[in-house]
Amino acid sequence: MTEKELHDYLKTNYPIENEKCEWKEFKSLKNSVSGAAGSDIISYISAISNMQGGNLIIGIQDKTLNIVGIQDFAGYTIENIRFRINGNITNLNVEAFSVQEFITSDTNKVVWIFHIPKHQFRLPVYANKKTWQRIDDNLVEMTKARLDAILEQVQVNKDWSKVTIPEATLEDLDSEAIKKARVEFKKRNPKYSDEVDNWNDLDFLNKAKLTIKGKITRTALILLGKDESEHYLGSSVKIRWNLKTIDNQDKDFEIFSIPFILSVDEVYKKIRNLKYRYLRDGTLFPDEVLRYEPFIIRESLNNAIAHQDYSKGARINVVEFEDDHLVFSNYGSFLPKSVEDVVLNDTPEEVYRNPFLVEAMKNLDMIETQGGGIRKIFNFQKQRFFPLPNYNFEDNKVKVTITGKILDENFAKIIIKNSNLGLDEIILLDKVQKHKEISENEFKHLKKLKYIEGGRLNFYLSYQIIESTNDENLQAEYLANRSFDDSHFKDMILECLKKWGKTKRNKIDNLIIPKLSTALSEEKKKNKVTNYLSALRMEGKIVNTPGYFWEII
Repeated sequence: MTEKELHDYLKTNYPIENEKCEWKEFKSLKNSVSGAAGSDIISYISAISNMQGGNLIIGIQDKTLNIVGIQDFAGYTIENIRFRINGNITNLNVEAFSVQEFITSDTNKVVWIFHIPKHQFRLPVYANKKTWQRIDDNLVEMTKARLDAILEQVQVNKDWSKVTIPEATLEDLDSEAIKKARVEFKKRNPKYSDEVDNWNDLDFLNKAKLTIKGKITRTALILLGKDESEHYLGSSVKIRWNLKTIDNQDKDFEIFSIPFILSVDEVYKKIRNLKYRYLRDGTLFPDEVLRYEPFIIRESLNNAIAHQDYSKGARINVVEFEDDHLVFSNYGSFLPKSVEDVVLNDTPEEVYRNPFLVEAMKNLDMIETQGGGIRKIFNFQKQRFFPLPNYNFEDNKVKVTITGKILDENFAKIIIKNSNLGLDEIILLDKVQKHKEISENEFKHLKKLKYIEGGRLNFYLSYQIIESTNDENLQAEYLANRSFDDSHFKDMILECLKKWGKTKRNKIDNLIIPKLSTALSEEKKKNKVTNYLSALRMEGKIVNTPGYFWEII
């Protein structure tokens, strides 16, 4: 965006300074990130985090919000700033801490916005060995009252799913659901297989941990309750299946109520799990698999049931798209540190949102625990050479996307030809095929293994791997992904400005963007054009004139 557009954006989204927002100039980052206590960046981060969290915007004038831009980065980059700050600050939740960069398209000024999370439970954030806070517009050392408030926090862990419903009885439970629950309980608990049939319903429900001393819980109603008993839970305890066309238009839908132990099977039947065929190298006979491994559908849906925040009155959603992907979503944040920790480091959930419900679902063989289910989903996708699951945690929701086809043949061929690849490396390659950001270290690792070629902002699958497939179509796609070097595009801009004279930016975009690598997103292509123009202006070869025209000097 232009400088004016960015200024308007900042005024709209961060209009006033308060305990949650701070504007600072910081034209030079030298000695500003970790420098004078009480006036450096880490002190402001500590102060904002120790209140309710918020934002620190640098590169703009205090009071006026005029954009001056960061002019001396002192070695800091958008990639390394988070981790270098984390090394100089204590107790910051670095996983939830992010930095956003804006570069004005007409004046090439850089603004950073630090998105700062609220302090963690009973953990004040320290900077320069002190705790800081905001009082009105002032940054001060934390008061004793505020420090005590953090240190003496009380964590409420009331389990919504464990609450008993005094008015509910066994008559409110579905007999078919109880029969299925008995069958599944035997599978999960074979040591009781000879005894289960002799238990009456109440004994069974107590032993399966669905009821508490014969009292009907919300968990029992969610999993086994009759449809007409949903009023005990609220009418929002439902699963909505929705079929959408490729262009995101609704085509069909159905809503399923309790008992969820039966509804899961009904939702599964609605999903069109067609066959997928593809040829392996060296054979004329196709492999044939279901687009979605049945375990993936059931595990993803059951996870949404187990971890739904039912107190919010929201439905669980299963959206099926005709272009072969599924999206499962539930309300509530993801509790483990990250999905990659669960999958790679055997770091499962330490705290569950609905522990009573989770235990009951485990006893009925509805979910895996200890992170095993998510890891299995990743492995099933890997075995098919399909994209790995996408997890999105925005807007206090968990959204899981499962793709039922090969997204990039190059990704599939790399996995086929390198059976020793670890899941961590496949996760990185999956990010590349989806054009997602990867860190500098991840880029260097893939480059060293020769799985990718190209520059830091323009990388693609290795030519050697594609060449070995002897597939002319793939080689053509590879060549299309390659891009000329920066000097070629800068020369092209200069040549055209000589012919055109004064030229608007959009005309330059139309010239350059179609010729950039197809591996780049549209946003990155626009940024590259901005960088070319800025470089040429700084070299004294072109100038930006009023009206946002560009011309040769």
